[in-house]
Amino acid sequence: MNAVDTVMVVGILLLIAGFVLVGIEMVLPGFSVPGVSGIICLVVGVFVLADSAMEAAVITIAVLALLGILMAVMLSLLSRGKLKTPIILKEEQKRQEGYLSSSDLEYLLGKQGAAVTDLRPSGIGSFDGVNFDVMSEGDYILKGTEVEIIKVEGSKLVVRERKV
Repeated sequence: MNAVDTVMVVGILLLIAGFVLVGIEMVLPGFSVPGVSGIICLVVGVFVLADSAMEAAVITIAVLALLGILMAVMLSLLSRGKLKTPIILKEEQKRQEGYLSSSDLEYLLGKQGAAVTDLRPSGIGSFDGVNFDVMSEGDYILKGTEVEIIKVEGSKLVVRERKV
């Protein structure tokens, strides 16, 4: 194996290492050690393999195309759940002080309270001493008016003025 072959193998290994490190960075983002190291490996690999500026440009275009394909594959795998990512919280959060998940709001259906702000149509309503973001059915409701929750859609609470 002569020196040219050795340089060629080193350049290819640098490109492979760069793609692997950039792939790791795509799964665990944060522009940290794998991402920076991968970019450095790719740039050095291009310089090692290229004999001229034109060849460097062609190799760079090929590297960018492969990075695009790698990104598309990673996004596809992540969106299908084939790869795990620490960014998306999969477990349901436990109820903590001051926290109510949207699935907990069904119990509010039919509750009566008061508009803390003017509802035009959205604002804040107080129910049993707890303030919630609420939305009226479309009517303008003045601050202090008694309201009733008539619909819960996820985290959206729809209220109407309570007729006494």
